[in-house]
Amino acid sequence: MMKIFATLLLVLAAACSQMALAQSAPQLDLPRIKLTAGMYVIDTQVAATAPQRSTGLMFRHQMPQSEGMLFVFNVPSEQCFWMKNTPLPLTAAFVADDGTIVNLADMKPLTTDSHCSAKPVRYVLEMNQGWFAKKGIKAGFKLTGQPFTAP
Repeated sequence: MMKIFATLLLVLAAACSQMALAQSAPQLDLPRIKLTAGMYVIDTQVAATAPQRSTGLMFRHQMPQSEGMLFVFNVPSEQCFWMKNTPLPLTAAFVADDGTIVNLADMKPLTTDSHCSAKPVRYVLEMNQGWFAKKGIKAGFKLTGQPFTAP
């Protein structure tokens, strides 16, 4: 009986260490789509499931300038993001169903400060901090691409 208990403990410990390892590594195998912001093309990773959204860009130390991550939610609602375990400085664009940017929020790395949408949205696009500003993209600008619907 003791031998079985010890074996179960070892299996449980191994499973827990695998889960901890998975939660401390960046997710790199997400589906990708192309979005456009005027003349700029964004190679976008799509986080559409709850586990993908909760991990997001955590544990990433770099991201190419023309890449981003699009968080897709089932229904529009107030979306709030933080930067726990995310060492990259990012800007979140909170985006309406038709692709219009509702508001932007610069987010400081490795913090738990909450950054929220100004109104209910279904999409949030995270880019390297400064990307939107350098391109002159502000609230009211319209993104185009597969997930966005016409008005």
